Amino acid sequence: MSTNDDLREVEEDLVRLRAENQDLRNHIRDVGATDQVEISAMISQADEQEELIAQLEGRRDSLLKRLAAEGGA
Repeated sequence: MSTNDDLREVEEDLVRLRAENQDLRNHIRDVGATDQVEISAMISQADEQEELIAQLEGRRDSLLKRLAAEGGA
C-alpha cells in the first residue's frame, strides 16, 4: 500500500470516528435521566474514541511528513 493510500485510509477513519464520537456525545447529552452506569460507560467509550482519534492524527502527521520527504506533497 502506498503512502497516499495509507493517508487516505487514515483520513477516512478520522472522519468516521469524529462523526461517531459526536453522535455518541450528543446521545449522552440527550438521554436525560437514565442509568448512571450506562452513561458512565458511554462517556468512557467516547473518551476512548478521542484517544484513538489523537493516535490517528499522529499517524496522519507522520504520513504527511513522509510524503513531503518523498517529494509527493
